[in-house]
Amino acid sequence: MDTIELELKNKIAKMLIVGFDTLKADKEDYIYKCIKEYKVGGVILFDKFYNDREKAKNIKNPAQLKKLTTELQNINKEKLLISIDQEGGRIARLKQEDGFSKTLSAKGLASLGEETSRKHYTSIASELQNLGVNVDFAPLVDLGLNKESDVIYKLDRAYGDDAETVSKYAEIFMDELANHKVISCLKHFPGHGSAKGDSHEGFVDATTTWSELELEPYKKLLYKTKMIMTAHVFNKNLDDKYPATLSYNTNTKLLREKLGYDGVIIGDDLQMGAIKEHYSNEEALKLSINSGVDLVMYCNQLGDDKAEDIIDIIYKLVINGEIAQERIEESNKRIDRLLSEI
Repeated sequence: MDTIELELKNKIAKMLIVGFDTLKADKEDYIYKCIKEYKVGGVILFDKFYNDREKAKNIKNPAQLKKLTTELQNINKEKLLISIDQEGGRIARLKQEDGFSKTLSAKGLASLGEETSRKHYTSIASELQNLGVNVDFAPLVDLGLNKESDVIYKLDRAYGDDAETVSKYAEIFMDELANHKVISCLKHFPGHGSAKGDSHEGFVDATTTWSELELEPYKKLLYKTKMIMTAHVFNKNLDDKYPATLSYNTNTKLLREKLGYDGVIIGDDLQMGAIKEHYSNEEALKLSINSGVDLVMYCNQLGDDKAEDIIDIIYKLVINGEIAQERIEESNKRIDRLLSEI
């Protein structure tokens, strides 16, 4: 591989967040190769395997997790994004039964008030920092509008159904994470709270339920937001062809140009049913990166995609002129800026 090809592949790899199957990161483990040789930009950690809830995947107890994150961070001299979903309540990869702190849901905290929430979020942020996790895919700023939503409302993930409440408590969480050098991530843009379906399972259409109110938390918090995650939700009002993760209209025209956001956009897991059932890896990667997504995520919970294959697909798309090299450079600049925060 010549120097120019290697440089481009390393820049592409920096845009990749991957999941892996081990409790450690020794030289014989695949994730070691992903970081050392392929130079992936980050990893995502899970407590259990998706299809075997009894089996520990990356997280067993605090001592093991601290050892794992130290191993991961020491593989290369470049900083690694080590991410997790730790919203609290039902969405918590660090669970009390495994020796971690007890957490409360967004809905629960909003009922207890700001002071309790701040203490609680200080505890979560401090624990993440001590464990070596530097990205939390939280807070969720979806409005709890659809009481039939199995994936938002029924899991108590929304602070409330109004933008004021949601923004207030989300900001407390963001501040405490920032105080502990953990990057927060608002999700799921442009709003998942009015939709009923679960994009893990398949196509979700919010065309008739979504309203511009769902953008309010983003507008209120944009001045301090470093990362936003897109939803795999289809909304004909914003794009009559593609779900948000793949939509130039949503990610560039609305989020970047209209709202004025220039931080990192991360696409939700590209192995989720809403994407996987309708698009090949090649199509999904081409559309999402061209739409403005800076970090692409393969959690390897719902599939098994190799980092080197994803890097090769993106590399070929760049060489063939289907993704401009400028898009790769642009994303790398944003990611470098993000890394300077941790």
